[in-house]
Amino acid sequence: MTSNPYAKIKHNSVMTASPQELTLMLYDGAIKFANQAIVAIEQKKYEVAHAKIMRVQDIIQEFIVTLDFSYEISNDMRRLYDYMYQRLVQANARKNIVILEEVLEFLREFRDTWKQAMEQSKQSNHVKQAQ
Repeated sequence: MTSNPYAKIKHNSVMTASPQELTLMLYDGAIKFANQAIVAIEQKKYEVAHAKIMRVQDIIQEFIVTLDFSYEISNDMRRLYDYMYQRLVQANARKNIVILEEVLEFLREFRDTWKQAMEQSKQSNHVKQAQ
């Protein structure tokens, strides 16, 4: 563990987060790394771009392996994640910003939907507790 106080805070927030909060953190991380990859490509720092795109791919892989296929929507999510992963491979090979921006749109939409679902779940739990 590092002596960096920000790293300690981040470590503690990950260790104490709920599974729902961890998923939100992963979406935020994927968005951050995709944006960093775009900047790196614009600056012609291709090794940095490669590393950032690989981080996004790793997060997408994590989403895939943690899908719960007892829910019908998981099959659709699997196809969308597979599509995004393949697009990331193409973006990385071509260092293509347009493809990265396409993936970013999906990531932002998924993150926003996930965040909204979390908020609705919290409201629903508060109502149940009040009854």
